[in-house]
Amino acid sequence: MKHYLTTKIGALVLFALAAALPVSHVNGQSYPEKKLGWSLSAQTYTFKEFTFFEAVDKAKSAGLQSVEAYNGQELGGGMAGKFDYKMDATTQKAILKELRKKGVKLVAFGVVNGNTEAEWKQLFAFADAMGIQTINSEPKEEFLPLVGQLASQYKIKVGIHNHPNPTPYWNPAIVLAAVAKANSDYVGACADIGHWVRSGLDPVACLKQLEGHVKSVHFKDLEAKSPETHDVHWGTGVSNVAGVIAELKRQGFKGNISAEYEYNWENNTEDVAQSVKNFRQILTAGSL
Repeated sequence: MKHYLTTKIGALVLFALAAALPVSHVNGQSYPEKKLGWSLSAQTYTFKEFTFFEAVDKAKSAGLQSVEAYNGQELGGGMAGKFDYKMDATTQKAILKELRKKGVKLVAFGVVNGNTEAEWKQLFAFADAMGIQTINSEPKEEFLPLVGQLASQYKIKVGIHNHPNPTPYWNPAIVLAAVAKANSDYVGACADIGHWVRSGLDPVACLKQLEGHVKSVHFKDLEAKSPETHDVHWGTGVSNVAGVIAELKRQGFKGNISAEYEYNWENNTEDVAQSVKNFRQILTAGSL
């Protein structure tokens, strides 16, 4: 009951703040994040119970114009097979054609890895062909120099992603060491703020530690500072969403921010829509 009241009060504060703003700053600006060079997308893993094209439709209905795909999701939409960087060129073209029809852009791909040099090369060639701007990954240490070389060659950003402790990249210091080993301006961090909270870390402090190296973001707000917690509407939990947004702005971050809502799996489209609305209200309020 206490959390419920806290959540409701937090949401009411956000909406009251937005309502107090001039209309031109809220209703008149549908995508305020674009002014900062941010794309706000849905990681299709949010809708993993559905096909890729169902996920695209859900993202669009939640107020988003772009997606980050993950490897292994059934395609759907009358197409056989799964979203896979090893798919043939005909399938790649068919996916891009359908995305154009829907008015949704594929901007990122992850979390995905290659297991051999050949697979890494195939992954980057696939991303290049699909117009993907960012690959989010957790490469084995031995492949970091190769990843850096390929990122520079293709001019595709690579975000090294953090899952919670004790996974390989859970701490920003580990990510920075990996970035140094990759030795490419295109390789940096995919900052998963929710997983930092699960690891007992402060997401704003982590972003400051990674300043100049944040290439992409997986955005979450969580109910509690605990490994055993779940997603809540952005701005109503413990992830300090307003502080994270302010820090990204301060750093001059430019890139993709993916909504990754890992809760209420079969019915979370409205959760994403509300989170996106909250994000834009907080962003707009902070810009005044």
